[in-house]
Amino acid sequence: MSKGRGAKGGQAGGEASPADVAAIVAGTHGDAFSVLGLHGAGDRLLARCFIPGAERVTAFTLDGEEVGELFHRDPAGFFEGPVAVTDRRPLRYKAANAEASWRLTDPYSFGPVLGPMDDYYMGEGSHLRLFDKLGAHMIRHEGADGTHFAVWAPNARRVSVVGDWNAWDGRRNPMRRRADSGIWEIFIPDIGEGRPYKFEIIGRAGAVLPLKADPFAFRSELRPATASVVERNPTHEWGDAAHRAFWQGADPRRQPVSIYEVHAGSWRRHADGGFLSWDELADELIPYVVDMGFTHIEFLPVSEHPYDPSWGYQTTGLYAPTARFGEPEGFARFVDGAHRAGLGVILDWVPAHFPTDAHGLARFDGTALYEHADPRQGFHPDWHTAIYNFGRREVEAFLVNNALFWAERYHVDGLRVDAVASMLYLDYSRKPGQWVPNARGGRENLEAVAFLRDMNKAVYGRNPGFMTIAEESTSWPKVSQPVHEGGLGFGFKWNMGFMHDTLAYLAREPVHRKHHHDEITFGLTYAFSENFVLPLSHDEVVHGKRSLLEKMAGDDWQKFATLRAYYAFMWGYPGKKLLFMGQEFAQRREWSEARPLDWDLLEAPAHEGVRRLLRDLNRLYRESPALHARDCEPEGFRWLIVDDKANSVFAWARFAPDAAPVVVVSNFTPVPRQDYAVPMPAAGVWREAVNTDAGAYGGSGKGNGGQVTVAGKRPVARMTLPPLATLILELAT
Repeated sequence: MSKGRGAKGGQAGGEASPADVAAIVAGTHGDAFSVLGLHGAGDRLLARCFIPGAERVTAFTLDGEEVGELFHRDPAGFFEGPVAVTDRRPLRYKAANAEASWRLTDPYSFGPVLGPMDDYYMGEGSHLRLFDKLGAHMIRHEGADGTHFAVWAPNARRVSVVGDWNAWDGRRNPMRRRADSGIWEIFIPDIGEGRPYKFEIIGRAGAVLPLKADPFAFRSELRPATASVVERNPTHEWGDAAHRAFWQGADPRRQPVSIYEVHAGSWRRHADGGFLSWDELADELIPYVVDMGFTHIEFLPVSEHPYDPSWGYQTTGLYAPTARFGEPEGFARFVDGAHRAGLGVILDWVPAHFPTDAHGLARFDGTALYEHADPRQGFHPDWHTAIYNFGRREVEAFLVNNALFWAERYHVDGLRVDAVASMLYLDYSRKPGQWVPNARGGRENLEAVAFLRDMNKAVYGRNPGFMTIAEESTSWPKVSQPVHEGGLGFGFKWNMGFMHDTLAYLAREPVHRKHHHDEITFGLTYAFSENFVLPLSHDEVVHGKRSLLEKMAGDDWQKFATLRAYYAFMWGYPGKKLLFMGQEFAQRREWSEARPLDWDLLEAPAHEGVRRLLRDLNRLYRESPALHARDCEPEGFRWLIVDDKANSVFAWARFAPDAAPVVVVSNFTPVPRQDYAVPMPAAGVWREAVNTDAGAYGGSGKGNGGQVTVAGKRPVARMTLPPLATLILELAT
């Protein structure tokens, strides 16, 4: 050990200077490791500690050997004295006063955990295992068990870990500053799993900030409490190798992808209104989704968030599964269980913005650290949240590592990235003068573009089989094209135009639809410009927008018939599928996060009929390559009837190599069409794989007796089109 280590502020004999003692006692010292712990004093070593409430302190080695009695330098609890050791080593103390005695291990007698290469890669922003370094990690270090804490706060004067073990007193565990990276770290022995903690930070101006939760916390307290919690290293034994191997070798563009979007807090609840745990959700949700035939579950954000009505979109703990549903290990068990049942798990991910709660990232070290200082760049006018400074390499690394974290630590299959449009445009929701142009004078957020590309390159490069999905509502080019081809690198993009146009069309009275025929046909002009997911998401059934059933025009019978026809239309349309929970059985009320779905509706035949239809559509979609293998390629689609405005009829064929074609015919009027001519791609017997007017689904039972026979060199089917219905026909022979 360098004899100069304790020289700062030292006096003759090596004792700490009065100024150092006063600063330690006051909790304002910016380099506590230069004062506390073991320090050289000539040919001996001195031990110094700060233990409020102690009147006597005796030093021991970790083996229990007594090595010295320390003397009281300050009545607040500062002790110092020579110890009978010849080299630096961890020490334990026995502290006592008139009422009690207790033992503790000295954090300041341990060396650092992080090294120069960590500083280099963290400072460069290229560290792809930050979650193994920052946050709270239970480790064994220099012969002792404890927890290593590390946090980035480059502009802080002093950072301390506070928790129940030190009475939340920021004077007791100030951290070591690593000047090259702005990281503060400390190993605190004897602190284990389940201990709540926060960081107390003194900012550049000398003010003590509100206590901050750990940005890299792997577990958090249940709201309204906001502390981070020490979590053990993952111990789950995964059994999903077959699931992961399949997707690693698959092209998701050519696989059936039918997504059931879920808000975990309101799918079901206990009778008393309490949330289901992850294990209870696994027992109920996974079998339900398997039975319904979906391929993936997509959760609204499950990262920790303080406010239930934000649905998780204002997150304060990107690395922590919310405590609402139990321990993080429970989420790992859920994902593993889903994988074993053949289901993928996608998470809604929010890198666009974060809330300004005092315990969160906002002005984390007293400066605009994670966000832009200029509100024209750093404040989101729609959500009153802070916008990440994507151009800061440490911030980009924080977010990129979070994407990698969910893929690696929890085996999730993909991320749906929220609010991408708000990230791409500097003038998003801003008036002239309220935004700052980029370096080229334009409105594109070049730093956000670079971040999204870096994120996609990282997750796709390190996790084969992973998928990212952009919620992007503009015409930004090449969202789902590879980065090396000038794209953003996403696997898929939500088709917001499809959702908007089709819902607008079906909200019109049938007699008026002939005047808006292009609201259905226009989507095919761009349907293959991106790899699309067709979303009927939570956003369409909240805030006065009504449920999908209530959006449909007409009386109750027409609403149900139109919704059934719409679902079959959508499942036959090119693109992957997404449906928000409850809409599979035609939930009547719009969704609220505060209550469970109205499952009692399934007792009504009309609602049960819609659920049966969705289950059959998913089965057909999965089993028929023509309906999924060319979802993203124009070769898989051909219009058969595109211009019958008068009857509001649409028909097309779907194709896939080495597979039978499929024909989809929709009649969006309540008038049945007899002997209606539909050009067909081939002669033969065409089976009615789905008829949304079938009695089993709650329809009137009109149709073609289960099949249509087509002959001739230019085959045309003469068929009955049921009212407000969609037929899906497969070539049987």
